[in-house]
Amino acid sequence: MTTDGTLDWQTGWRLSREVGMSTRAGPLDRMAKDQIRDLLAKGWLTHDGMWFVHVAAELGIERANALNRAAIHSMSEIEVGRLLDALGVDAAALTTSDQVCSLLADGLAVVLPDSISSRISLSAPDPTAICIEWDEGECFAYRGMRRVGLLDWYECGVLYRIECWLETLGIRHEVDPPVGRCRMRIDGRCASEVRLEFRP
Repeated sequence: MTTDGTLDWQTGWRLSREVGMSTRAGPLDRMAKDQIRDLLAKGWLTHDGMWFVHVAAELGIERANALNRAAIHSMSEIEVGRLLDALGVDAAALTTSDQVCSLLADGLAVVLPDSISSRISLSAPDPTAICIEWDEGECFAYRGMRRVGLLDWYECGVLYRIECWLETLGIRHEVDPPVGRCRMRIDGRCASEVRLEFRP
């Protein structure tokens, strides 16, 4: 309140919010849902990358890789349940590679920014296989680890996350080539085939 007894704009704004008089839209109301998703997803990826860099600096790259994989594994056990609920998918009904491929693609589209999820392709060439491939040079982990100088030693957390999703879903699988050091660094491209074994 000002010295002459009138309300200053900050106090007036606060009071109008408290009594429900404000017609000004909040920040989330002014953003498209894709903008919100991308902002949150990019923030999470930035934190993830900075966490890895600082762990590597403090404890060494081997411990950073091991802890990163442990965190991904633990997170996936929770993440998959949330994705199944959000996407309305029954895990028990996943009996073909097409169905699993759709779930993985939809899951990645939800948790990754569009600028990233649009750079990875998933396909199901036959009933028991899924092919995963990044556009050349476009994997966000490859680009991030190269930027901070850790690419030569980084163990892929992106494909490992997909492996953990499949494990949580109870789907036996084998990835060729096996998930380890960055394939884009080794081969110049990242392309994997995942063989699935569905339980009767």
